[in-house]
Amino acid sequence: VMVIAIVGCLLLSRFIATKKGRLWFDKQLLRLPLFGPLFMKVSMSKFTRTLSTLLKSGVPILTAFEIVSRTVGNRLIELVLGEVKDAIQEGTGIATTLTKKQVFPPMVVRMIGIGEETGEIEKMLSKIADFYDEQVDVAISGLTSLIEPLIIVFLGGVIGTIVICMFLPIFTITQAIK
Repeated sequence: VMVIAIVGCLLLSRFIATKKGRLWFDKQLLRLPLFGPLFMKVSMSKFTRTLSTLLKSGVPILTAFEIVSRTVGNRLIELVLGEVKDAIQEGTGIATTLTKKQVFPPMVVRMIGIGEETGEIEKMLSKIADFYDEQVDVAISGLTSLIEPLIIVFLGGVIGTIVICMFLPIFTITQAIK
């Protein structure tokens, strides 16, 4: 069983090292029950904060999207941002392309659309980043409060097993003496 588990882990890690494997793995991460939304929030926070900072600094939008796509940390979102960059070159808006891809949360797409219409996309991206930073903090504190009781139960089980393993030989010796 251990050999099969080790071989499986090695094969999985080699698969993840490929482009297709990385894309598959990142899609699966976003679909996880508890951690998927957290990973999405972290990616949105990184994306919006970095893009906002780059645009405020005067970096051209195509260069900014190129940089942001490499820093977001998720292959699926990286590919979508690459397609957004290509769409911007063709004259399509950011929000229009993001709506078609249906990877980004609707709120992010709408706020980016409003930022495009008003001409203050940097401010909107900054507001989105602040919102997602707050959401990540709330989600992490919620997960910690969920994980703490599980850790206590696990440690109790480990300590109980150790105690039983220590006293079981003593009981068997007393039974043998009688």
